[in-house]
Amino acid sequence: MVILAVTAALISWRGEWQRPGAIGFSSWIYLVLSGVATGLSWLCYYRALQLGPVSKVAPVDKLSVVLAIMFGVLFLGETLTWPVAIGGLLIAAGSVVIIAF
Repeated sequence: MVILAVTAALISWRGEWQRPGAIGFSSWIYLVLSGVATGLSWLCYYRALQLGPVSKVAPVDKLSVVLAIMFGVLFLGETLTWPVAIGGLLIAAGSVVIIAF
């Protein structure tokens, strides 16, 4: 509930309110698919926590940031900057170290 209040406050402050009818059909599809994917990812994460130690599961979960960087560059045409590349490499390296040792 707090998240909704903060989101509403930010949208109001920026003056970006839109009527739901103004949102295109394809945007609604993406919003619904995003919600489904988010819910499924949390279910998978909690199942992984039941099956394995958190010290091994959490680093694998953090690799999603690296995947998001890669997908953004490969499929969405985002520009890979040095800070983002170095940050992604550090996250990947840290995850490997924690999982391996």
